Amino acid sequence: MLHHLSFAVADLARSAKFYDAALAPLGYSRVWSDDTAVGYGTIKGQDKFAIRLRPDHQTVAGDGFHVAFSAPSSEAVTAFYEAALQHGGTDNGPPELCKEYGPGYYAAFVIDPDGYRIEAVIIGR
Repeated sequence: MLHHLSFAVADLARSAKFYDAALAPLGYSRVWSDDTAVGYGTIKGQDKFAIRLRPDHQTVAGDGFHVAFSAPSSEAVTAFYEAALQHGGTDNGPPELCKEYGPGYYAAFVIDPDGYRIEAVIIGR
């Protein structure tokens, strides 16, 4: 359903450093960048997620909003979580099996440096 999603960020360099580290274990990398934005994806030039500099207009969605990134393995979920915390993220739920979301739902939850709630998840592997 979704083609791509972007977040407004207050400090592009800080956020890019965070997302470079947090998304790498999931198999995502920078596919483009310029002075005001960075796009992430798995195929050169095709971003699925972007961060855009908006220092004066950055607004973070409330508690009901979060984005979940697909992970290739439970080890990648754990690596995402550890990298996120090492690069300015805040714990919002450690890597674990989350039975309340369904069988085989393994996820970790963090809050990025701007306050966005993000997750890495794999189901049934």
